[in-house]
Amino acid sequence: MSGPLRLLPGDGDSLPVIPRPRTRTRARPSWAEDPIDELAERLVEQVAVAVHPYEVAALLESDGLTGDQITARYGRPDLFTLAEDLHARVPRHYPEPPPAPDPWRPDHLRCALRGLVFALPGLAYVLGAGLWQGTADVSGLIASALAAWAWNQALSHRAYLRLAAGGKAAAGRTLRIGAPAGALGAAATGLVVSGPGMGAAFAAGQSCYLGAASVLLVLGRERVLLLTLLPVAAGAGAGAVQLWQLPAALAPVLLSATVMLAVVAAGHAIHAALRSAPEAAGITPKLLRSLPYGLFGLAAGVLAALAGADEPRSVVVLTLSMGFAEWLLYRYRSLALTALRESTSGRGFVLRAGRALAYCLSAYLAVLALGSLIAGVRPAPLLGLGAVLWTALLLQAFSLAWLPAAVTLAAAATQASASLASLPLGPAQLGCCTAAAAVLIAAACRLLGRPTAHR
Repeated sequence: MSGPLRLLPGDGDSLPVIPRPRTRTRARPSWAEDPIDELAERLVEQVAVAVHPYEVAALLESDGLTGDQITARYGRPDLFTLAEDLHARVPRHYPEPPPAPDPWRPDHLRCALRGLVFALPGLAYVLGAGLWQGTADVSGLIASALAAWAWNQALSHRAYLRLAAGGKAAAGRTLRIGAPAGALGAAATGLVVSGPGMGAAFAAGQSCYLGAASVLLVLGRERVLLLTLLPVAAGAGAGAVQLWQLPAALAPVLLSATVMLAVVAAGHAIHAALRSAPEAAGITPKLLRSLPYGLFGLAAGVLAALAGADEPRSVVVLTLSMGFAEWLLYRYRSLALTALRESTSGRGFVLRAGRALAYCLSAYLAVLALGSLIAGVRPAPLLGLGAVLWTALLLQAFSLAWLPAAVTLAAAATQASASLASLPLGPAQLGCCTAAAAVLIAAACRLLGRPTAHR
């Protein structure tokens, strides 16, 4: 077959074009559309967060759908079938919960005020330097201060416990008895060590002030305490800038004025606390719970006194840093709470909590290093002491008190023994504080790396 085959008659050789029927796109009739799509679009936000079709069923029922409407309009036999269909059509979407308020957000002004009231009392020793003479008076002052620090640390802890359990009235009752008893005991300690004289009188004033300051700090009267320090600050400041020569008889007057103002303010604060409305009586905490805090206060005082014997200006730097140290304690608790909220595994939380600890401790040590450079003291012993004190305070903030008390007591006893043996204070302090800091940091990483510690 060599030629084309004609299938139809015609003149051309090509195949004829067969006309095809014209197609027209018609809109889908309304009766053919699935009304469940419209329902899913209308309820998409509520259905997307449902974790079970029963929640969707409850939503539809609250929307007023009846069994007849479900059958006639949506073509489903019952409510639960329609709910399962909607739950399957809408993808799950669970929005993040709104950020919760941070209960550990640092109060910058309060921390700054507390830093001032921690640092300014040191001016009293500058102002009253000529009032005591000989090593006996100095020993009496140190012994009185150590007794006051130990007692007031334990008293403050117990007062805070009573404040949480029974309100300000319960804390006021504790402070009304504990503060005078501690001041009397510390003053008696100074008198026994130094004997009668101006040194014993200064120790008595120091004891009264420390007891009153503890009362005001527990009851949140930092501003009042700062005002009581104005006489001492004004006298020491005027002498420092050499505005005028301070008469020798004026120093005891200014010191006594500060002590009297602090005592009167503490008495007024206790009276106001006792008159406050009593809260529901809670369980009275045992005295033994406050013992490790007192032991830590004694050990910290011994470490600070030994550091001051070797480098007096290091104690000034340490005292000035206390406000920032307290701010960092709040900052760590805030960072740990954020880590607890964002972590999805135990290992992740351990890493985040460890980073928070490293960040806060490094920040505090950086401030101490800067202060040591400005004051011209050796930074290594001061950094070791600062690491011990800050880490111990951090563990105490989580009610882990016996371990830091035992470690700091061991460091203080070892360093005191080295001092009595006439060994160099600098290397002894560096070795003791470095070892104690290593133990406390390791304990903090282990104990605070558990999520249950941050509840």
